[in-house]
Amino acid sequence: MVITDRDLVIKAALAGAEVVRDKYGAPLDRVEKSGGDFATAADLEAEQAILDILRAARPDDSVLGEESGRTGSGGSGREWLVDPLCGTLNYAVRTMLVSVNVALRIGADVTVAASADPFTGEVFWTDGEHAYARQDGLDRRLTPQAGNRLVDVNLDPPFPQAPAFRAALLLADPGFAELFRPRVVSTTLAVAWVAAGRRAAYLTDTDLRDNVHFAAGIALCRAAGCVLTDLQGQPLHPGTVGLLAAADRETHAALLALTAKQFPAGSA
Repeated sequence: MVITDRDLVIKAALAGAEVVRDKYGAPLDRVEKSGGDFATAADLEAEQAILDILRAARPDDSVLGEESGRTGSGGSGREWLVDPLCGTLNYAVRTMLVSVNVALRIGADVTVAASADPFTGEVFWTDGEHAYARQDGLDRRLTPQAGNRLVDVNLDPPFPQAPAFRAALLLADPGFAELFRPRVVSTTLAVAWVAAGRRAAYLTDTDLRDNVHFAAGIALCRAAGCVLTDLQGQPLHPGTVGLLAAADRETHAALLALTAKQFPAGSA
């Protein structure tokens, strides 16, 4: 029986999450990367578990993995984006704030995606039309909500639009404190939380080109009906730098007015 892309993306994300959960708290070898970043044995083994599932079911598809890079011929026009452990530093110091992200990109569009939380057992997923949270075999439709006023801000480098924009300065703006409460969980699980109504918004100054960390979360937010642009209010596209994902238009407009203070006039 042929597995659907929707079921495959969920299966792959859960397989990676199982590895991450099983290795939590154990001594882990590190693989140093550039800019002080690193991967652990859990990152590598989770990615391999995901790749094994994807390659068995879709041998003609290409895969872009956080740790292994791009593999496969790409002749099918289909590419899986794999982030096996988003929040590696959290994980390495035994903080249970991580996600396992898998998405399928066909052309410029992400058609299915999943973001799994290894420690709650939840997997947030989308079939491209609607977004859901699955736990204990039950699916619940995701509904964004801004009433909590919690805004997650990514403060991890690099900052491609600095010095024009610095997310840390946003948190020091009195206008931000009047409207919102900041959170910094340092994992893209927080992007899924915007779709799920657990965050009012998420903001990051990040290059989104071929970015395996954000593809799943963006797809979830889009399917759930969130408002998505770059930090200057422009529509997202394959070359976008910066992301503002908000639960509703009012929240998005308020945050956009705050980010606009940092960008030079006419720079959009």
